[in-house]
Formats: sequence, structure tokens, C-alpha cells
Amino acid sequence: MSNSSNNKSQNGIAIGLSLGLIFGLLFDNLAFGLVFGLAFGLIFDNRKFFKK
Repeated sequence: MSNSSNNKSQNGIAIGLSLGLIFGLLFDNLAFGLVFGLAFGLIFDNRKFFKK
């Protein structure tokens, strides 16, 4: 279902989780990767730290 007042794409969550899982594999701790992946995804979705 789409909300017409909030049409943000969820690409940040997908990118963040992918990066987090890669970091988790590098550090041999997938829970660590998932936590950081969610954090990265929320940052990418909010775009507070990135200017367009």
C-alpha cells in the first residue's frame, strides 16, 4: 500500500542492510552487521547527512 503523503523510496534500507551484512561477514559477526545495516539504511533514507 502506498501512502500519497509519504512517497519515500526504501532504497536506503536495502543498501544499508547490504552494506551491514558485508561488514558483518568481514568482522565474522552477522548480528553486528544487521544492527549497523539498519542504522546505515535509516541514515540513507532520512538523508540528513547527504545533500541532494
